[in-house]
Amino acid sequence: MHAITIPEPGGPEALVWDEVPDPEAGEGEVLVEVVASAVNRADILQRQGFYNPPPGASAYPGLECSGRIAALGPGVSGWSVGDEVCALLSGGGYAEKVVVPAGQLLPVPEGVELRQAAALPEVVCTVWSNVFMIAHLRPGETLLVHGGSSGIGTMAIQLAKAVGAKVAVTAGTKEKLDRCAELGADILVNYREQDFVEEIERATDGAGADVILDNMGAKYLDRNVKALAVNGRLAIIGMQGGIKGELNIAALLNKRAAISATSLRARPLGEKAAIVAAVREHVWPLLTGGHVRPVVDREVPMSDAAAAHRVVEESGHMGKVLLVV
Repeated sequence: MHAITIPEPGGPEALVWDEVPDPEAGEGEVLVEVVASAVNRADILQRQGFYNPPPGASAYPGLECSGRIAALGPGVSGWSVGDEVCALLSGGGYAEKVVVPAGQLLPVPEGVELRQAAALPEVVCTVWSNVFMIAHLRPGETLLVHGGSSGIGTMAIQLAKAVGAKVAVTAGTKEKLDRCAELGADILVNYREQDFVEEIERATDGAGADVILDNMGAKYLDRNVKALAVNGRLAIIGMQGGIKGELNIAALLNKRAAISATSLRARPLGEKAAIVAAVREHVWPLLTGGHVRPVVDREVPMSDAAAAHRVVEESGHMGKVLLVV
């Protein structure tokens, strides 16, 4: 088979479409013939040499895919060869075939095209686990999503609206904010021109955001705490704004607020399977009912993954960029 390899860390040109050995499904695993994968920020970090796969994971980038089951490993039940699926991966999605633990498989939702289903697993599992399983967003509350036009952001907007929450987003252009509004965002903040703390305070009559989904990390830490409501919950899922920040504990105490920080890739198999099962129970009906949809900016041949990485690094896209075999 062919896969995207990274002989040496570097820029997009470090991604090489090469012939590699076929993987084989082991105990509790399935072999998926990949139709599409999607570009995530973690893939870019891996390409640059900053985010190695966890032990035992494929060395190839790619944290999600869609395709068809080609073979079942020992001990797998409930799936059949030929089933159309999408999957949460620890790596290996940038390839023609990938091995997946059966607990991380999802059926392609009715009404979603097979290729576009590749845009779902990583973002849906990230949003559902952080916003709902950890931060417990409830109907009537306000969710602030930084990077509202990203894959994570576009899914967070839709899921929050589907459960009856109010949604605020930050983005860097009017065009992106307009697209967020089309998805249901209620409060639109251009972070290049406006202070999100002030805008959230104004829009909520001083109450603040009940839940904040943050991909920036250190750069926004102090301002995120200021923007939180009493009993607010800050969920940190990224470090695009740095890894070390100063936390005002008194401000956190005064608001009786909580901060969580999670990653998905290195979690134990059991935790990932639990998240996938929750997503299948709660989110898949929203997808099959047409209430939530993957947002795909464009499709790029997987062999030209370098071009797709350049698109994502330039941040001019909306939603996900897919790599199609």
